Amino acid sequence: MNERLTDALYGLGWSTVKKLPEPLAAVLGRRIADVAWKRRGKSVLRLEANLARVLPDASAERLARLSREGMRSYMRYWMESFRLPVWSKDRVRNGFTPQDVHHLEEALASGRGVVIALPHMGNYDLAGAWVTTKLGVPFTTVAERLKPESLYDRFVAYREGLGMEVLPHSGGSAFGTLARRLRAGGLVCLVADRDLSSSGIEVKFFGEAAKMPAGPAMLAVRTGALLLPVTLWYDRSPVMKGRIHPPIAVPETGTRAEQATVMTQEMADAFASGIAEHPQDWHMLQRLWLADLDPRPEPGSGARPEPPTEQSAGTEKP
Repeated sequence: MNERLTDALYGLGWSTVKKLPEPLAAVLGRRIADVAWKRRGKSVLRLEANLARVLPDASAERLARLSREGMRSYMRYWMESFRLPVWSKDRVRNGFTPQDVHHLEEALASGRGVVIALPHMGNYDLAGAWVTTKLGVPFTTVAERLKPESLYDRFVAYREGLGMEVLPHSGGSAFGTLARRLRAGGLVCLVADRDLSSSGIEVKFFGEAAKMPAGPAMLAVRTGALLLPVTLWYDRSPVMKGRIHPPIAVPETGTRAEQATVMTQEMADAFASGIAEHPQDWHMLQRLWLADLDPRPEPGSGARPEPPTEQSAGTEKP
């Protein structure tokens, strides 16, 4: 019943919100965000706990303000995503203005293949639609298998409608397909600030141990593709902003695993620089740091939840 209800709610969002005038959708998103923030549920408390890692000297009042802005940013992502399928091509082209886009253009022109790695910031679906529309470049990505299956199918159809090739996260064949796309000079885009497997690489992230996916760096090591971190954020305008960071070089020495470890740490450092500048646009409402992954209660909860697994991460921004 819960899975059917979840699917129905997402379906209602896509069918209803996309019909609203854009200013009205923006107001609705802020109101929903404010209601969620005032309830002080587990997701809001987890967001504040994560922001406390980013800004260790911040007062409780500042963290509360940032979490409210963060929930508004998160709901802006959803309102935009529900409406993206009906945006005109001009609206998509003008809806995102990244800095240092020459890094991406030069990487694509090299013919070596490109891996873009992003944290859960801003609206990476909009950034992807901008790539396919403004630059005219198709790309391949990976989607977490959500429950129910019908919800996963909705997200796949939605992203394919924006010009993306979508592979399932589970199943074991995604890495090989991504590698083939890169060896053919293609573009791969991966959200990479939270590990959903047991094979993540440990990094120092804001001074503490966390794990991030090995895939982006390992794909670059094995295929010779260029690895570009990208960070995204909102300001008070209708246009999302972003930065394309310089390519991360493959170390000249070491085993493949050692090379991937060094590159993943550099990727984490690039993410951290963008998150530190725009913490309110980092939509991390789940546990991330290893110290938080022990089976202990979330803030404000008396329960002892299981450590996150690929299946239990369905509340994450897809």
